[in-house]
Amino acid sequence: MSQAQQTCNDGNNILIQLEGVIKIYHLGATEVHALLGVDLIINRGEFVAIMGPSGSGKSSLMHILGCLDRPTRGHYILNRRRVDTLNDTELSHTRNAGIGFVFQNFNLLPQMTVRENIELPLIYAGRHTSERRQTAEKLILQVKLSHRATHLPSELSGGERQRVAIARALINDPDILLADEPTGNLDTKTGSEIMTIFDEISASGKTIILVTHEADIARHARRIIHILDGLISSDTQGASRDFPD
Repeated sequence: MSQAQQTCNDGNNILIQLEGVIKIYHLGATEVHALLGVDLIINRGEFVAIMGPSGSGKSSLMHILGCLDRPTRGHYILNRRRVDTLNDTELSHTRNAGIGFVFQNFNLLPQMTVRENIELPLIYAGRHTSERRQTAEKLILQVKLSHRATHLPSELSGGERQRVAIARALINDPDILLADEPTGNLDTKTGSEIMTIFDEISASGKTIILVTHEADIARHARRIIHILDGLISSDTQGASRDFPD
């Protein structure tokens, strides 16, 4: 067992651990090496931003961290469990139970109201109606949408739609909130309001992994990881950070 695996099994605060993660895509006869051996530890309660130019490997890293894809080689340990060894059913369960997703395009069901969209993961989980409603109402209040609970997505602004997506991502109380360019379709003011919600969620102790190309958005995180050419090029903690132009 490696030193990293021993650390993970010591009962400390580590939530996510990658060891030598390689990701290779096969496009016909061509091999695309997206990740070239990534080692990474993320502790519970961290707010981490992942940055990198197009083609850097940050999307591949996000997909692996979110259990949406598997490493070609290497180990992924999530909450002390080797998820790279799970079958498809086990991987799907781990993803649905442990990770909440917030995407750039919101991914709301247009025929469902705000409340129904937020409740949806609990419907899939088979939770009782009263439990779903009670949990959803708390989150609707948290994201300040009580006055829009019965509206359809088409009746909401972009910022309101993203608030719904955040509430839906939180309803299973996941270990990780994974946000992929959550302000990418929003104007600057609305994006700042959305990031205030992420700040509040982080302050409550939730682990957040944010993928973004915007330096101003990344500065909300307490740790910034830059990906370049399939490897971590820098990993910076602290309130004072400099970003390349």
